[in-house]
Amino acid sequence: MNLLLFDPSEREGDERVRIRGHRARHLREVFAASPGHVLPVGEIGGRLGTGTVLQVDGDDALLAVTLERDPPPRLPLVLVLALPRPKMLRRLLRAVAEFGVSDLVLINSERVEKSFWQSDLLGGAMLRDYCLAGAAQARDTRLPAIALRRRFRPFAEDELPALCAGRRALLAHPGATLPCPASPAGPLLLAIGPEAGFNTFEAGLLAAAGCTPVSLGPRTLRVETALVAGLGRLGAPGALA
Repeated sequence: MNLLLFDPSEREGDERVRIRGHRARHLREVFAASPGHVLPVGEIGGRLGTGTVLQVDGDDALLAVTLERDPPPRLPLVLVLALPRPKMLRRLLRAVAEFGVSDLVLINSERVEKSFWQSDLLGGAMLRDYCLAGAAQARDTRLPAIALRRRFRPFAEDELPALCAGRRALLAHPGATLPCPASPAGPLLLAIGPEAGFNTFEAGLLAAAGCTPVSLGPRTLRVETALVAGLGRLGAPGALA
């Protein structure tokens, strides 16, 4: 637990926070926290600071908190991602939050199995939980805004052009010859397809909406590898704001 995150609803007055459940157990069982223990804390969507344990009792803990600094800069990037299998999505959600991506749009594709859309993981609470784990790892308090788009063509034709407007929009695509830029300045959009990439028709619609196909190198990468490679290249310090 690099950062103990708490929700504004868990405040008890201006300077005290009461947490329950697995976070309180983690304090007690892993940190062996007792009154006086100080740890880094952050308010979800808000500022960072420190928390001093006042009491720990089973699944309940009370802390005095002081928040004095802003979270790290965000990556001004909209990530458009073909829905991966649930097991992989869990890891990707953490990575997206760790990189500080501002927006995530999960979309359909011909190569996305229909069963993926039936996963319980797509419930709002579970998506949030995995993003919280990534944010805590990165010592951040802000979570990506997540949207689900189950129909590819209406999204590509009706919504994507507006998302691309005012952004440098890129499509990581097998076979592209233009290298993915490093540390570009300004707002960004990155689209990543399923394993083996978007099909020719889908890639054409994405390009028509404003996405430029780019290469992440000569090797064919798994989706999770392509995601980390792309965000690492685009998310260098020069791209943060």
